[in-house]
Amino acid sequence: MGMIVGICTVELHIPEAQSLKGKRQVLKSLTSRLRNRFNIAVAEIDDHDLWQKAILGIACVANESSMVNQTLDQVLNVIQGNPSLQLLRSQIELL
Repeated sequence: MGMIVGICTVELHIPEAQSLKGKRQVLKSLTSRLRNRFNIAVAEIDDHDLWQKAILGIACVANESSMVNQTLDQVLNVIQGNPSLQLLRSQIELL
């Protein structure tokens, strides 16, 4: 049985953030909700010093690529449904 790792890079715009603290609040809420709902790893991986932009790295592990794809698609749907965020770009890679 093989192990499939899915990596999703997400670029977000956070129009309501007026400071790094505001950005952190939005991201903390989002990342904890995603972790709890999907059992994935989420981290801010770039643009730490920009108020209204964030790049997140999301990792998912399963034994089938279809399961990884399905989970990451659902994660992207949750992000797109968040009114505090604008999804600028996303990329999914399977290893």
